[in-house]
Amino acid sequence: MSDSVDARQVNAKEGSNVTDAGIDQTDAKPHSDVFQYNMNYPSLGQCIVINNKNFQRNTELGVRNGTDEDAKNVFQAFSNLGFKTKIYNDQTVSQMRNLLTKVSKEDHSKSAMFACVLLSHGEDDRIFGTDDCIELKELFALFRGDRCRSLVGKPKLFFIQACRGTGLDDGIECDSVGGEEAQRIPIEADFLYVYSTVPGYYSWRNNANGSWFISSLCEMLSKYGKQLEIMQIMTRVNHKVALDFKSSCNDPRMTNKKQIPCIMSMLTKEVCFPK
Repeated sequence: MSDSVDARQVNAKEGSNVTDAGIDQTDAKPHSDVFQYNMNYPSLGQCIVINNKNFQRNTELGVRNGTDEDAKNVFQAFSNLGFKTKIYNDQTVSQMRNLLTKVSKEDHSKSAMFACVLLSHGEDDRIFGTDDCIELKELFALFRGDRCRSLVGKPKLFFIQACRGTGLDDGIECDSVGGEEAQRIPIEADFLYVYSTVPGYYSWRNNANGSWFISSLCEMLSKYGKQLEIMQIMTRVNHKVALDFKSSCNDPRMTNKKQIPCIMSMLTKEVCFPK
């Protein structure tokens, strides 16, 4: 078994270097805790998984061996939390855009939240379909408050397993290691983006067991999903990825490298999955 990165193959020596007008909040069911999102809906919501494994020759991208294991683990973990989980394999850029546009236009009024997991090659702030790449912000923007009204005031969770550059992390030794009133909210509010790595760095994937990030995410969601708030869970994901993994490759320049996920939160309340 060996580890791979979700990016174009490059020389390992190389480094890597809307106006918010706000909109009216839609009506919500009464909820007692002002600091927690309301989970009192008929459905927890959808989880859309895009699993890109095989890429067209013109992209010069390799097969993402191990990603099917990631997709399987995501399906199980998110379904067990209560999401209606669907997997879409080997999607082109057009198919990715059309799929998420369609989902964003659906009625989510009976859902508590929305989740999306993207498994693919990446580069900086772009993610690859099987034929080309697309800016992640274009996909995220489909679910903004001014474009997806039925998810206004509800958490929108995005998990991205993809490289964000060609940097390598050598690591370093350390010594130890109630009823809600309608109000105007920012259109970019209530998003959580969890990236498998920080900007500028490779993201590692084991060819047999799946990616470090997704395997850790699914393990922590399965263990703590109905006990802890989501930011506490994500901190445990960071801890596991940072401490439990190091790369093992045929190329010695790519061996013993580390990784740390990156959490970017615009959440305005705590996300506590229903028990």
